[in-house]
Amino acid sequence: MENKTVIQPTKKESRIDLLDVYRGFAVLGIFVVNIVIMNSTFLNQDEFAQQWTSGIDRISERILQLFFYTKFFPIFSLLFGLGISMQALKLKEKGRLSFSFFARRMFILFLIGVFHIIFIWSGDVLNLYALLGLMVTTLIGRSNRLILFLSFFFLLFPFYDEVMGFFMESLNYDPGSYLNGYDGELVNQIISEGSYLEGIQLRIREYLSNVPMLFSFLAPIALSVFLLGLYLGKNQIYKNLESFISRIGKPLLLAGILSNIYRLVFLFVLPEYDIYSDENLRPYFVKAMVVSDVVMGIFYLWIIGWLWYNSKLKTLLKPLRYAGRMALTNYIMQSFLGLILFSSIGFSLYETMSPFQTLSTAVAIFSVQVIYSKLWLTYFKFGPLEWLWRCLTYKKLLPIRRLQKANLPEVGYEKQ
Repeated sequence: MENKTVIQPTKKESRIDLLDVYRGFAVLGIFVVNIVIMNSTFLNQDEFAQQWTSGIDRISERILQLFFYTKFFPIFSLLFGLGISMQALKLKEKGRLSFSFFARRMFILFLIGVFHIIFIWSGDVLNLYALLGLMVTTLIGRSNRLILFLSFFFLLFPFYDEVMGFFMESLNYDPGSYLNGYDGELVNQIISEGSYLEGIQLRIREYLSNVPMLFSFLAPIALSVFLLGLYLGKNQIYKNLESFISRIGKPLLLAGILSNIYRLVFLFVLPEYDIYSDENLRPYFVKAMVVSDVVMGIFYLWIIGWLWYNSKLKTLLKPLRYAGRMALTNYIMQSFLGLILFSSIGFSLYETMSPFQTLSTAVAIFSVQVIYSKLWLTYFKFGPLEWLWRCLTYKKLLPIRRLQKANLPEVGYEKQ
């Protein structure tokens, strides 16, 4: 049985603001990418994108390619793994560390993800995070060397498509069958003119058709960076972030430069050569691009950390912490606003917005979220979904208003 000792709540002043800034930054980047998919699904995205030829739209597309695509998913994954390890260490200190606690926590997150997929948007990753997060919790007590080895292995292994294909064939799972008969025109009609029930059916079909991509492309990245976050948390780098950021500056700066060089070569040089289309070599080019994007995401965290500790731009970065403290709420809210913007239950803007318009809309909505989050946190300790997740995890109705004293901890990033 679990120890029933009451854990004291985390005090506001004990939070590490920079980690909340990181989470807010990740929420912004994820939405900039997600809104592009909300505006035009993968089924019709390439054809839809060809119509935008203006200078501002080309620049916007380049910005997305170079600075956003596949950069922010690793950031959020790293912070997720870091959060798991920090929470585990805190519980271990109090003699309350148990697998059942994390199993319950991840199961609730999984259910939130399922709700998200069915009723709001099929592009959810929360259920994937829950499954992988539960796996990572089993490695908390393992050696640093093993955790780092697995992190690099899951990132660098190049044959996930083949492995996934084998499993799909063994299970007689045909992802393409779920969207048989669906083309870009029909999807457009369902989203922009169809009923909400038709939208639910489409979202379920889209998710089931994307399972191979989810588990062969996104899952390895998430698992790898979860483990890196777990390693950093176990080694308590959060106790002296300024020193850690200074220490890794030179190697990370070099890695950032090299990753950018490769990204430019991959996007604008390699496509001109036949070697780019070689079926034996292309998987390695793509894998190198994925590694480059992960490195770039980590480089973003470093540069933000350096600016935080060494420049006056800290003042401009501070507002991100409010959105970061309500990351789950803001993530789901972004999907809900996308449903309102693009579907028939709202403004039916599906496949009408240009790259510049989607980029501008994402930044505008996020700016409002920062303001809303600040106002909310003035009166409440947690975001609405963060509070719900916490209550269900601890199996207790926790106070949320700031004037009340909590009986259980605010699970966040803490100084020791």
